Amino acid sequence: MNRLMLHSVLALLMIATAVPAAAQAKLAVIDVQRVVTESDPGKEALQQLKELSDRKVQEGQGIQQELAELQEQFNKQRFTLAEDKLEAMTKDIEDRQIALQRFEDDAQRELNEARRRALGELEGRIMPVIDAVGQEQGLTLIFNKFQSGLVYADDAVDITDEVIRRFNTIQ
Repeated sequence: MNRLMLHSVLALLMIATAVPAAAQAKLAVIDVQRVVTESDPGKEALQQLKELSDRKVQEGQGIQQELAELQEQFNKQRFTLAEDKLEAMTKDIEDRQIALQRFEDDAQRELNEARRRALGELEGRIMPVIDAVGQEQGLTLIFNKFQSGLVYADDAVDITDEVIRRFNTIQ
C-alpha cells in the first residue's frame, strides 16, 4: 500500500472515529479531470494548450525538414565537394542538430509551463465554486475522486456535474 493511500485511509479512520454518531460526516467526491475536460473554461484552456502544442510541432517539423534537406544535399555532394566545403556542411548539420534538440527541449519546457499556469488558473477559479457547493450541501469533506486514494464512491455523492454546471455559468 503506498503512502498516499495509507494516509488517506488513516485520515478517514480518524474522521470516522472523531465525528460523533449523532453528527455524521457528509462526504462527497469530485472528478477534477472531468471538470477540466468538460467545463467551458477547461475546454478553452485545453484548446489554447493544443494550439500552442500544434504551433511548436509545426515549428519543429520545419527545422527537421531543413536538417533533412541539408543532410540529403551533403549525401549527394560528399564525393564532389572540396574537403573544406564538406567540413563546413558537416559543421552546419551538427549545429542544426543541436539547434533542433534545443528547440525541442525549450518547446517542452514552454508547454509544461503553459500547462502548469493554465491548470493553476483553472484551480483558482474552480475552488470557490467547489467551496460554495460544499457549503450549500452541508458537506463535511470533498475528495478528489481519483487522487485521494479512493477506490470506490457511489455516484450519489459525486458533485462533479453540479460543479461543472455552476463553473460554466460564472464565465
